[in-house]
Amino acid sequence: MSKLNISAELNEPQLRAVNTIEGPVLIIAGAGSGKTRVITYRIARMLEKGIPQSAILALTFTNKAAKEMETRVKELTGRKLQSLTVSTFHAFGLKTIRDEAELLGYRKNFSVYDETDRMTLIKESLRECHMASHKVDLYALGQLFSKIKTGLAAWNEGAAGKNATTVASADLKPVYEEYQQGLKVYNAVDFDDLLTIPLELFEKHPDILEKYQQRYHYIMVDEFQDTSLIQYKLLRFLAGAGKAADSANLCNVCVVGDDDQSIYSWRGANYENLLMFEKDFPGVIEIKLEQNYRSTSTILEAANGVIAHNTNRKEKTLWSGSEGGKPVELFYPENESAEADFIASQIRHIMIMESRKYHDFGVLTRTNSLARNIEEAFLAEDIPYKVSGGTSFFQRKEIKDIISYLRVIANPDDDVSLLRVINTPRRGIGKTTVASLSDLARKNHSSIWDALARLNNARSGGQQGLFQDKNALTELEEFAQLIDTYRTEILERKAVSGQRWTLSQKVRALTDSVDYWGYLVAEHGKEEKIARWKFGNIEYFIRMIENWERDPDNLDAGLYPWLNRISLITRDDGEDDAEGKVNLMTIHASKGLEFPVVFIAGAEQGLIPHERSISESEEDAGSLEEERRLFYVAITRAREKLYITSCQKRRRLQNTAECTPSPFLEEIPQHLIKYHEIEKTVDDPALAENFFAQIRAQFH
Repeated sequence: MSKLNISAELNEPQLRAVNTIEGPVLIIAGAGSGKTRVITYRIARMLEKGIPQSAILALTFTNKAAKEMETRVKELTGRKLQSLTVSTFHAFGLKTIRDEAELLGYRKNFSVYDETDRMTLIKESLRECHMASHKVDLYALGQLFSKIKTGLAAWNEGAAGKNATTVASADLKPVYEEYQQGLKVYNAVDFDDLLTIPLELFEKHPDILEKYQQRYHYIMVDEFQDTSLIQYKLLRFLAGAGKAADSANLCNVCVVGDDDQSIYSWRGANYENLLMFEKDFPGVIEIKLEQNYRSTSTILEAANGVIAHNTNRKEKTLWSGSEGGKPVELFYPENESAEADFIASQIRHIMIMESRKYHDFGVLTRTNSLARNIEEAFLAEDIPYKVSGGTSFFQRKEIKDIISYLRVIANPDDDVSLLRVINTPRRGIGKTTVASLSDLARKNHSSIWDALARLNNARSGGQQGLFQDKNALTELEEFAQLIDTYRTEILERKAVSGQRWTLSQKVRALTDSVDYWGYLVAEHGKEEKIARWKFGNIEYFIRMIENWERDPDNLDAGLYPWLNRISLITRDDGEDDAEGKVNLMTIHASKGLEFPVVFIAGAEQGLIPHERSISESEEDAGSLEEERRLFYVAITRAREKLYITSCQKRRRLQNTAECTPSPFLEEIPQHLIKYHEIEKTVDDPALAENFFAQIRAQFH
C-alpha cells in the first residue's frame, strides 16, 4: 500500500482525529465537516500501521453509508478488504445471529420479517387470541411491541423497567407472546430482534462475548447521536467498557456524532449516549470538527443562529471557507397550492438561469402528507421527481406473496418463501402444523418441503398418527399438489388444456387457483377499495411479465430468468435512480444528503415545530429542541441557495385554517434574509434561446 499523504488532504482537527487510534475517542463532527473522510482515512491509517483488517469493526446506520465507506477505503488503500467489517448495526446483529443460530434455536436459513410480514403476523396473533374483532390500530400495536422488546415500555402488571417510558395494558400481553411464538415457529426474526437477540446472547454467554471481543480490537461508530440504548449497550459489551485499562479485551473505540443532528428520539435514539460514553470510557479524547465544506457562510450563519437557542448541546460553531453566498429567501404563499406552484416554477426558473440539473434540487417537508400538492405541481410542470421513503413496488405484501409462490415453484427447498405462502391465503394450516413440519425438517436436516413430502408419503402408506389434525393434513396434501402441478406446467412449459400458455398467463391462473382476490376481500372486510387496489398491483405485476415476454431481445421467457431479473430489480430498486430527478423527501429522510438548492416547505407553527412538540410542560421541552435540531438539519442540507416557504392559509381536513409562521424563522439573523417577490417575465431573446437549448438537450 502506498504511503498515505494525509497531511495534504485533511485540516488540523481532522488530522488529529485520524492519527488518534488508541483508547476511547469522541469526535464531534458538525454538519458537512467531512466526517466520512475522517472515518475512512482513519481506517486506512490503521491498515497502514499494520493493524489486521479482521480486528476492525465500523458500524453505520444505512447500507448506503457502509457501502460508501468501504468503497472509499478500497480506493485509498488499493486493497480488497475481504476481512474488514463495515456494516450497519442491524447487519452486524444479523451476522451474529446467523453465526450462533443453533445455539439460539434457529435454523441458519431463518427469515428477517419486514414491516409487511410483521403486520401479517400481528393480525394472525390477534386472531389466535380471539381479539381480531376488536378495533386495534395495527401500526400503534406494532410500535408498542417494538417498545416492549427494546425496553422502552413495560406491561402494567408490575413495576415498569428502569428505561421504560410507556406502560402497556396487560390485556395485550397474550397477543405479544403469541407474536413471539409465531416468529419462532416460522423460523423468523423481526428488525428489533437483530439487536435484542445479540445483546441477550452477550449477556448470557460470556464465552461468546469474549470471542467477539478478542476479534474486534478497533471499533468505530458513525452517527453516534442516533444510537439507541440497545445499540449503545452492544457497543459497551464489544468494547469491554468497565474492564481494567490493561485488560486484553479492552477495545480502542471511536464514536463520531453531532448532538445538533439528533432527530430520531421517536425510534429510540438517545443523544445522551454522548454523555454516557464520556462516563463509561474514562480518559476519552474529544476532538471537534467545525469547518464546514458544504455550505456558504450565509447558510451556516443561519443554521448557527437557529441551533444556538438549544440549551442541551455541546458548544460548537460551524464556519466555512466559502465566504458570503446568496441570502436565505423567505416566501409567504397564500396557500399550499400557491406554495407548490412557486416551488415548481422556481425550479424551472433556476434551471434556465443557472443551467442546473433536476437532481441539484432538494424539496424538504416535515411530513409525507405535505408532498401531495408539490407532486401535483411537478406533474403539471413535467418536472421529473423522486419521492424518498415510499414502499418499493416489489416490497408490497401482495407482490411478495405471488413472487414467493413462484420462488417455491422454482425451488421448493426455499424455506423462507414456502413458509410465507403455506397458509396464504389461509387454508387451515396453523402454527402447530408448521411447528411440527419444522421439527421434522430439523430432525432430518432437510428442507420443510422435504419434510412435507415425507409426511405425505407416510400418510399415503397408511401412517395416520404423525399429525393429529386431519384437516391440516388434507390441506398440506393439496398445497403440495398445487406446487407440483404448477412446477410441471411452468418449468416444463407444458400446454394447459391443449393450449400453450405463456408465463404471465400461468401466473394469472395461479393467482386465480389460490383465490387471492377472495383472500384480499376477506382480509379487508368492508374496505373493498383497498382489496381492489392491491389486486390491481398484482395485475400490474402480471403485465410487467407480459411486456418482458414480448421483448424481442428476450431469448428465454422462462421462470428462472424472470426470477433472476426480479432479484436484481428488488436489490437495486430505489438505488441511484434519483439522477435527473428533483428529490422530494421528508427532512428526516434528507439527513446525510446535500443539494446545491434546497426548498423547505411548510415552515409554519404546528408543522415546524410539529404540534405534538408544542407544550408548556417541562417534559416536552426536549421535543421542541429536537424540532429545532430537525430544522437545523434541513437548513444545512443546502450548499448554495436556500428557500423557505410558509403558507398564510392551509387546508386541514375539510377546513382552511389561518397559519402562523414558524417561530424558528425569527431565530435566523435578519440580515441574512431576503423576502421573495414573484419576478416579472423578462423579454430576453438570449434567455429564451438558453431555455430551448436546455429543452433540446433533455431529448438527446
